[in-house]
Amino acid sequence: MKEVKSPKKPLIFYYIIVLVIMVLLNGILFPSILRQQIEEVDYGTFLSMLDQKEVSVVEVEQDYIYFMDDNQKDPTYYRTATFDSDISLVDRLYASGCKFGEVKEKEMSPILSGLISFVIPLVFFIVVGQLLSRSLMKKMGGGMGNAMSFGKSNAKVYVASETGIKFNDVAGEEEAKEQLQEIVDFLHNPSRYQAIGARMPKGALLVGPPGTGKTLLAKAVAGEAEVPFFSISGSEFVEMFVGMGAAKVRDLFKQANEKAPCIVFIDEIDTIGKKRDGNGLGGNDEREQTLNQLLTEMDGFDGSKGVVILAATNRPETLDPALLRPGRFDRRIPVELPDLAGREAILKVHAKKVKLGDDIDFNAIARAAAGASGAELANMVNEAALRAVRNGRAYVTQADLEESIEVVIAGYQKKNAVLSDKEKLIVSYHEIGHALVAALQSHSAPVTKITIIPRTSGALGYTMQVDTQEQHLLSREELENKIATYAGGRAAEQMIFGSITTGASNDIEQMTKLARAMITRYGMSDEFGMMALETVNNQYLGGDASLACAAQTAAVVDEKVNQLLKQQYQKALDLLKANTAKLHELAKYLYEKETITGEEFMKILETRAIETTESGAE
Repeated sequence: MKEVKSPKKPLIFYYIIVLVIMVLLNGILFPSILRQQIEEVDYGTFLSMLDQKEVSVVEVEQDYIYFMDDNQKDPTYYRTATFDSDISLVDRLYASGCKFGEVKEKEMSPILSGLISFVIPLVFFIVVGQLLSRSLMKKMGGGMGNAMSFGKSNAKVYVASETGIKFNDVAGEEEAKEQLQEIVDFLHNPSRYQAIGARMPKGALLVGPPGTGKTLLAKAVAGEAEVPFFSISGSEFVEMFVGMGAAKVRDLFKQANEKAPCIVFIDEIDTIGKKRDGNGLGGNDEREQTLNQLLTEMDGFDGSKGVVILAATNRPETLDPALLRPGRFDRRIPVELPDLAGREAILKVHAKKVKLGDDIDFNAIARAAAGASGAELANMVNEAALRAVRNGRAYVTQADLEESIEVVIAGYQKKNAVLSDKEKLIVSYHEIGHALVAALQSHSAPVTKITIIPRTSGALGYTMQVDTQEQHLLSREELENKIATYAGGRAAEQMIFGSITTGASNDIEQMTKLARAMITRYGMSDEFGMMALETVNNQYLGGDASLACAAQTAAVVDEKVNQLLKQQYQKALDLLKANTAKLHELAKYLYEKETITGEEFMKILETRAIETTESGAE
């Protein structure tokens, strides 16, 4: 094959086109951009000048802040990049007494304006054209990456500020904060560690489910240490041209070494840190080169300078082992879902931003929001505040917070959805079936609310149960009771109406998943004992499970799951048959009220003695 050479005639046409474009742009765009001489300053300098009242006029745009001081004979024009996380900027601007408006432009000299607007761009395009022609003469494809290799890191740099995020702003993750506090102490007092011969881990990997505060913890470390904070997402390293991602990694670590001590935070590092499989084809070469460069840079930089690498992921099992070995990310910090005390602390932190009534019980809200992440809890507080505004109140009540939990879990109430009388009656018996089976069993969480108001999630009603205390272990009896409670709705439909509906679809899905886990993962079957038959993947992203057994064994597992489900369905049916009168009474009450509390439910249930058909029921 002949070598592909770049023809000269197209390049001449290219230069002519560039010349025409620059002439047109010179009269349209450049005059409005280049009429003033502006001095670039960093954001910290801008805040310092603002506090010293050296800013008289300010103009805030999306990407930049333009300001000037016209108190002098020859005013100076400045520009700085906007800092999105600085929520106190507006207050500082008003406190400084500066004016908001267009910053006065200063005319350039005609010679300088012509040089910048015409000559320099023309020279730039000529140089690019020459580089492009040389690369095309070498080889089509791969060489173009070198000609267009800008390789600049897109990392956002956050400067140290008095209003930065601190550890006090992060609640519910005390263990993670304790491990990160050591990094902060090292950045403040490195001599203490060097004196004894200890070295700080070069990298710390934050792992946990989405919304637990991994990024917030990294920012809090930088805020406590009062050092520059480089933040970049793993996806920003991925480029179309081979070598661009590796160049960005080199540039990022170069900047970090220049600003040491500092913290480099790579969010969603699994984007570039996945295990190498040896099948690098096409775009995969770029990702592996980026990973190789990251491994090299983490080995090469001097940890004594105070450059700490933090990364976050919710898929740690996909990371390359070379990335996790000692000397790179040698500290793994779990950031799990908060427990009861953690949820209560998180609610209090976010509730500081809203006005509260006198009846707020954060412990009750935290118990009702079991399994919620920090982001979901923050959303609950915000939804409560929005509900208070919609209802014309100037503060948030306990009812607002309770409703916000249901909004986050089940969605908003569908006020326009009108059920027929028959459907409404079926849903009433269905939900009372759940609640009655739960109440008639021991080792079940108390019922706190029953409603038949449709929600935007698709649920036509639901029964809420809240444990009185945090549970970390569940016994076999408790799991079986949960399955029976799920089956209570379908059992009530079958018993009262003699037919079944589609309303139990989610119940069937949940009880099947629970029954399968009992047999394949929890070792709660006599046939298989403690034999693990199922593996869980992506434990922080839903926990997808896959069977790890022979096809014959899988068939036996399906049979045992079906037997367990039928057994618990029959138990629920027997409990409801033994208490048919209460089922009718409670369903009629729910049909009329549409929503009842756990207290109302138990008051009706306890009006006379309850008959049961199992020794464990009460």
